[in-house]
Amino acid sequence: MSDLPRKAVTRTAKLAALPLGFAGRATWGLGKRIGGRSAELVAREVQQRTADQLFKTLGELKGGAMKLGQALSVFESALPEEVAGPYRAALTKLQEAAPPLPAHTVHGVLAERIGEDWREYFLEFEDKPSAAASIGQVHRGVWHDGREVAVKVQYPGAGEALLSDLTQLSRFARLLGPLIPGMDIKPLIKEMRDRVSEELDYELEAQAQRVHATEFVDDPDVVIPGVVHQSDQVLVTEWMDGIPLADVIADGTAEQRDRAGQLLARFLFSGPARTGLLHADPHPGNFRLLPEEEGASAGAWRLGVLDFGTVDRLPGGLPGTIGESLRMTLEGNAAAVYGLLREEGFVKESIELEPDEVLDYLLPIIEPAQVEEFTFSRGWLRDQAARIADPRSPAHQLGRQLNLPPSYLLIHRVTLSTIGVLCQLGAAVRLRDELEAWLPGFVAETEEPEPVAEGGA
Repeated sequence: MSDLPRKAVTRTAKLAALPLGFAGRATWGLGKRIGGRSAELVAREVQQRTADQLFKTLGELKGGAMKLGQALSVFESALPEEVAGPYRAALTKLQEAAPPLPAHTVHGVLAERIGEDWREYFLEFEDKPSAAASIGQVHRGVWHDGREVAVKVQYPGAGEALLSDLTQLSRFARLLGPLIPGMDIKPLIKEMRDRVSEELDYELEAQAQRVHATEFVDDPDVVIPGVVHQSDQVLVTEWMDGIPLADVIADGTAEQRDRAGQLLARFLFSGPARTGLLHADPHPGNFRLLPEEEGASAGAWRLGVLDFGTVDRLPGGLPGTIGESLRMTLEGNAAAVYGLLREEGFVKESIELEPDEVLDYLLPIIEPAQVEEFTFSRGWLRDQAARIADPRSPAHQLGRQLNLPPSYLLIHRVTLSTIGVLCQLGAAVRLRDELEAWLPGFVAETEEPEPVAEGGA
């Protein structure tokens, strides 16, 4: 492959073939049922084959196709185990790697963006990429001052491919719905389209990473690599080793899972409070579990965070409405919660709902915040997805009448994605600790606590 498959006709043809494949398998399934196999077994096999084709195609195309695949991959926890299990490996591949660009293409980008003398900036540069993702791939190198660095090179034609893919995918988004129960995929694709220009702008990414690296420079729990050099389509940052979170999910110890989960929740809520920015791409490929520093207490693993290409700018941190409504829901104050949701536009003026029914809808979702420690699991997430996805369920009927204001869309997606990763980890997390320390409005103003002690679990 000489570069990103970017001819619109080629990419469109590959994506357009997906619905045809889905339809073909449905016909195949009908034939199997006529032949005597049970509907349940046939449906499961059709879904597995559909998922295999979907994620294989999304990974090969990179661009917007792979980006959607990564976003969906964190929700595999919501799928029945007999369906999710067989293609979990394919989802993991989407989180960590894709077919790489050849060295001569990478060299061409470096020469164009850094200069023909680009090799003088490096003592070493590895042609084989260490990671290949949706719009760029990462090469390991040694900067001229001796620092080990990660060199992110944007794929030629990435912008065109992103827009083309997402436009095409939006046309058959409803066909993807059954793969992720309870999730409306079309708004997810629209939000990705709206952020294409930010995703491609490495200067914006460098700015966001510098802000985080400065804020977390001495943090005992979270590590952010510093920015070394940035130019159009090339971003050089400090190299970070560690255990990819996908590996922790697959083979990590209970201690590693719990520690990773706690720190992931801490970063989700503390990041906006400390930097005014929300890291908005929380799939496992963007996180590492790092060994404790010398002299630290045993088991004090740290969380390394990568890729600041998508962030939500929240100058005041997360909106206080989120913490207030969460606190009042836990208190059982149905009228106050309903009033706040109407005020913020979650319930449109033309809609009338019963406050107690809204409370009943919300309480199971916020179960992790009701106890001192909650063990996230695929089973719990499957139950939540089934409750909201079942058309016969009161939760489904009520959920259809709720509205998600645009200003909350990205926050909502990031929170759901993080919960998906926590469920993949199966982590026991003291979520209330993080909410009390970092979420505005969660604690009444008269009883503000001290922030979580540095180095706390």
